[in-house]
Amino acid sequence: MTDDKLYTLSRRKMLAGLGAIGIASAGAGIGTSAYFSDRESFSGNTLTAGSLDMRVLYETSYDSDGAVQNQVGSAMGTQDGEPASTFYELDDVKPGDSGHVEFCFEIVDNPSYVWACGDISESENGFTEPESEVDSTENGELAESIDARLVYCNEVDGEFVEGEEIVSGSLLDVFAAITGGAALDGSGAAGLAPGDQAPYSEEVEVTDGPDYITGPCLCLFWEVPTSVGNEIQTDTLSMALEFHAVQSRHNDGTANPCTPSITTRTGEGFAKQEEFATQQETSFARGRYGDNLAAGAWEVAVGPDVGSATTANYVWTPGNTVPFSYEYDGSQASFTLDGVSVASAIPAPSGKLAITTKADEATVSVANLALELNGVATTLSGPDAVSASNDGSGRDLTYLVFDTDAADVAAPFEISGDVTVDVQGDYSGSDEDVAFDISIE
Repeated sequence: MTDDKLYTLSRRKMLAGLGAIGIASAGAGIGTSAYFSDRESFSGNTLTAGSLDMRVLYETSYDSDGAVQNQVGSAMGTQDGEPASTFYELDDVKPGDSGHVEFCFEIVDNPSYVWACGDISESENGFTEPESEVDSTENGELAESIDARLVYCNEVDGEFVEGEEIVSGSLLDVFAAITGGAALDGSGAAGLAPGDQAPYSEEVEVTDGPDYITGPCLCLFWEVPTSVGNEIQTDTLSMALEFHAVQSRHNDGTANPCTPSITTRTGEGFAKQEEFATQQETSFARGRYGDNLAAGAWEVAVGPDVGSATTANYVWTPGNTVPFSYEYDGSQASFTLDGVSVASAIPAPSGKLAITTKADEATVSVANLALELNGVATTLSGPDAVSASNDGSGRDLTYLVFDTDAADVAAPFEISGDVTVDVQGDYSGSDEDVAFDISIE
């Protein structure tokens, strides 16, 4: 292995709380007249807003060849308000190594619903000679090679006591399950839907500080199996975790503060060539302006590649705007264009999503784009439309890319929107000259 740092555990932000914090005061003079003209006054009445402040206590361990390290000083502490700096940094992680990260919560003043969300990114980080013999991809394999469990936990007399399991699988699977937000239960029950979870409400009295509310801790256990080989050499990954507290009073627990945001941007050319690390797609879907006949050239397709795609015919009406959707359920992709559906098994996605519009003597417009990650509607930070238009020589190629990563697309996702195709009088009728592609990295 090289000296590349294989773990950088940080957090985009650990919020101190989402409740409004402030003070409002009002003096109220109330006069009461009795029958004998006696008068009593009530003054100096005030209303003071409550507060909500969450602190996160964290610690880690690392077991390498039986030598367990509790990384006191470098990887233990309390996070309160500001984003945490790097505090879980491991070099030279090898098959057989393992470790854990524990997070415990202290919420000042108000019982609250607690949410966890996170993200993970990784890179190939170059090739050693042994790795190049078994791995030719440009995407790192470390996250999918690590076994991981996310569980409720507590520490009793210095020992970890595991509670119910929230999710397990590869490290990639674990982060895919929480990337859109996971509602934590104040009683440590797993598998509850948002709105069914209990708030964190256990009161702790402190002699030399403010009392606080707490509940179950959260533990992430990980291990690199000894069966993993040279394909992970030099690979790096970075984990980001974020925790939110939302006061439970007057709330039902369904409001998700972890709603993900994905950056989008547009460019010219083929998206896979301009944006994907390998300049190749692992699968695709396509709607193209074909011959509009019941047999012959297809207009709708989805699959790993053109040669093995599932196809169907569709009759376009130039100028009409029609809906489309692309859904991935964890193993199979389905593509629907204006009610015509095709489906195919595809390789597991590993990164970005993109749409390329292609036009020759025509205009192809894709608009009102929406993205759901693991059933959670995602905010698009950037354009939600892309179009190509050409009236002359050559062909116009324009794309929009969703800047997703492996954790985002490991769980089910859906892209939807509207598409309009309008051909000109001198359109030649070539099947590939007017189309839009959904490309999966």
